[in-house]
Amino acid sequence: MSSLSLSSAPPALGPGPGAAVVDVSVVIVTYNVRGFLDQALRSVERASAGLAVETFVVDNDSADGSAEMVRERFPDVRLIANEENVGFAVANNQALREAAGRYALVLNPDTILQEDTLRTLVAFMDGHPDAGAVGCRILNPDGTFAPESRRAFPTPAVAFYRIAGLARLFPQSPRFGRYNLTHLPADEVCEVDALSGSCMMVRREAMWGGGEGHGMERDEEGWAEKSAPHGSAHPPMPPSLHPSPRGAGLLDEAFFMYGEDLDWCYRIQRAGWRIYYTPETQIVHYKGESTKRGDLRYVVLFYGAMLRFVEKHVGGGAGWAERAGTGALALALRVGIVGRAAVAALGRLGRGLAGPAADGALAWAALAAAAWGWSQADGFAFGSGFYGLVLPAYALALVGGVALAGGYPRGRPPLRPVAVGAALAALAVAAASFFVPSIAFSRAALGLGFPAAAALLLARRVRRRTRTAPPRRALVVGTAAEAERLRRLLGGRLRPEAEVVGYVAEAGGDGTSAAGGAVPHVGRPRQLRDLARLQHADEVVFAADSLTNTAILEGMRALRDLPVQLKILASGHDRIIGKAYVEDYAAPLLEAERAVAPLRAGWSRRALEVPVAALFTLAAPALRATARLRPTARWRRLAAFAARMPSVLAGRRALVGYDAAGPHPPPAWGLPPGVVSVLDTRRPRPATITEAHRAYWFYAQRQSPWLDAEILLRALLHG
Repeated sequence: MSSLSLSSAPPALGPGPGAAVVDVSVVIVTYNVRGFLDQALRSVERASAGLAVETFVVDNDSADGSAEMVRERFPDVRLIANEENVGFAVANNQALREAAGRYALVLNPDTILQEDTLRTLVAFMDGHPDAGAVGCRILNPDGTFAPESRRAFPTPAVAFYRIAGLARLFPQSPRFGRYNLTHLPADEVCEVDALSGSCMMVRREAMWGGGEGHGMERDEEGWAEKSAPHGSAHPPMPPSLHPSPRGAGLLDEAFFMYGEDLDWCYRIQRAGWRIYYTPETQIVHYKGESTKRGDLRYVVLFYGAMLRFVEKHVGGGAGWAERAGTGALALALRVGIVGRAAVAALGRLGRGLAGPAADGALAWAALAAAAWGWSQADGFAFGSGFYGLVLPAYALALVGGVALAGGYPRGRPPLRPVAVGAALAALAVAAASFFVPSIAFSRAALGLGFPAAAALLLARRVRRRTRTAPPRRALVVGTAAEAERLRRLLGGRLRPEAEVVGYVAEAGGDGTSAAGGAVPHVGRPRQLRDLARLQHADEVVFAADSLTNTAILEGMRALRDLPVQLKILASGHDRIIGKAYVEDYAAPLLEAERAVAPLRAGWSRRALEVPVAALFTLAAPALRATARLRPTARWRRLAAFAARMPSVLAGRRALVGYDAAGPHPPPAWGLPPGVVSVLDTRRPRPATITEAHRAYWFYAQRQSPWLDAEILLRALLHG
């Protein structure tokens, strides 16, 4: 898509005859954040009460079904579906050209509005006719104040204070704390340089012009002192950016992402309007979902946007000192781009080398131990050069062999490449020893050391694959029914990441009795801080179906300084929204019959089943005798398990599979009936077909000999 002109003709400044006045046009640009977008649109619906609001969603070719979700669930939203990612500025401008509201609210899709946010911002703009734009208090996902709620322009001095760390050391200093205005109280209305594009309300006339006078002089000589906050001076703006003498135009489409809000605020001020921050309402912002802040792409976009702003606005027409400062700042930003890119690349390299380095150390230790033991038995000693040069070369060969065999992928480390790589390395080193006489005397140590090294590497991988952390403790703020829903969602996993330890609600306020429920009622919302500490909660989950957004945001603020993760159980969906992800627990329940799991190779299943079944078949008489002498639940389980092993050897049952007496999973999932059911490890056991299918699907997607062994141990040892 070609870039759109900033100075294209504006739409009509008011509705036609007989048309209703639109108070606010909400514009949301989205890219692959479907779960967040759903909650943002629901919060806009709640915040629209008492106002005439139109909502635009511009989808930048998302691959996660965002556009389809908007069409299906929000038919009143005006959807613009792009066929490519045209960038944040271009996409916003597409909707702003069609917007009819007195005010436009540019809103990120990973935000949640408070119920009064739109009314509060409209009232503020109505009461401040000199305001071209206003922003509100922005909260981080942990409830803390987000400093980007208001900012200053990055002049050379302001940028230097930030880069040098003086802003962090002296946040209350009016000089050093200017970039994020940390010297100004967060709970007071103030005039600022710039706002965050995640939530910024802009007056229509500030974009298109045509408004009445607002008590400010327009002459270039005196405007900077009257309207530029904190005494900053601004160079003249290019006239091409002004559709009218009083309008700043739309977003500059040369900014693909980041910096466009800073540039827009600058031009709105240059057109004669003021920029305000008000703490009278607030939103929560789940930052950076489309571009993670550790990515190299984020580094290039963010620093590149700041560089463009500096080159466009700062230092033009000024004296030599300011031009020198601007040049130094531009150079620093370019160096920052290259430096951060190098750091990101080195970080990825370091993370990639961590596994091979650990394997290399273990391999050297095993080879050294084998060489020392051989030397002691044979009555001689290897020289220091052998331990310091030859054995590191052997260890490097072993790591190289494992790498060639595919032993260092992302995720769970495989086992087979260790054996293959060790064999390759041993053959290569043995062959080399025939041609390099100086290492020929070490072939005996080689024969002992390489198997020992391979065993250590295998043990390290097995430990990583079987190590499980205890589930996190989750506290639900909402009704008993919502707490029970979350408990069942989490319980559908074979390895639950969290367990629900209680719910917080007014007694009887949800119409549900706490007595007899699986999830206990632990207290009231006003006690939330104390309850989070007393319950040793790792997570606090706010149930959106039973809480207002205002209550959720206030709860987040109350917990902002506690070491807990704050999440939202999405309204109307089996989704949990966290700081940097949306986890969907619903699939594949609606279309289970058509969902196909990755089928497991028969040899992979039988490789575990045959030896285990044979061992228990041989031990069956002893287990039966022990169960009669010591009739405990565990010994009875072991004896009954052994009695069913002939059916496993005959191939009629699997060790782990579905419960033949309960609901069967769809045949496409390829799960056999099992002596031990996948459901046997769930506490409480799934009570509905939907919950059983969720547990079976989790197993079907992840089945392996290691997962089978884990389920067997849990079932046999813990019942």
